[in-house]
Amino acid sequence: MTEFGLPDTILACLFDLDGVVTKTAVVHAAAWKEAFDAFLADRGGGRPFDPVADYDEYVDGRPRADGVRAFLGSRGIELPEGDPDDPPGNRTVHGLGNRKNELLLARIRSDGVEAYDGTLRYIEAVRARGLRTAIVSASANCRDVLRSIDAEHLFDVRIDGLVASERRLPGKPSPDTYLAAARDLGVPAARAAVFEDALAGVEAGRAGRFGHVVGVDRTGQSDALYAHGADVVVADLAELGGER
Repeated sequence: MTEFGLPDTILACLFDLDGVVTKTAVVHAAAWKEAFDAFLADRGGGRPFDPVADYDEYVDGRPRADGVRAFLGSRGIELPEGDPDDPPGNRTVHGLGNRKNELLLARIRSDGVEAYDGTLRYIEAVRARGLRTAIVSASANCRDVLRSIDAEHLFDVRIDGLVASERRLPGKPSPDTYLAAARDLGVPAARAAVFEDALAGVEAGRAGRFGHVVGVDRTGQSDALYAHGADVVVADLAELGGER
């Protein structure tokens, strides 16, 4: 292992955004809860969205529409797909997803975005030693969030929800977005490490046969991260070393 807690063969580090680089996972969970609970109430009730269990199981790390389908499916509900530009709140998969995004952006504008300092220091350290870096996120707001914390320059490649849509890449737990990031960096998957807090994300890292999968446990789900494919689980990337 290197000083960064990685195998010596690793040449690139691929990072998820929400929950790994930024403290936005809790904001996403709150926006999902508001959107889903209002939808359920409008239908006459139903078991509310759990911002921990349901978030981890059905929406964390997944493209927005996939998250809507997965959660509603867990409640036995089906909606028409609609169109990606459906107005927020339309009774369609995309309409409900767009309502969640509207709520998310309002929360971000109101409260701002915080970064995990341990992650930023880790990224700066691995880059200083010549490792390449990419951000891989299902979020369509990825670039704006990175700019808000002045971190866009820390990544050589960005594969986010917008890029995935343009390239027609399926989202996590499919490995396609991570594989695209590795290709764009010119690094084989076997020589790249994935850093993920989402169960779907570590599944993607394992499915893509990446050289190392680091689970980041922000919510007490260490066992689940290992079960879904993490090679190692840490509470913060500072635990891996590389402090400068």
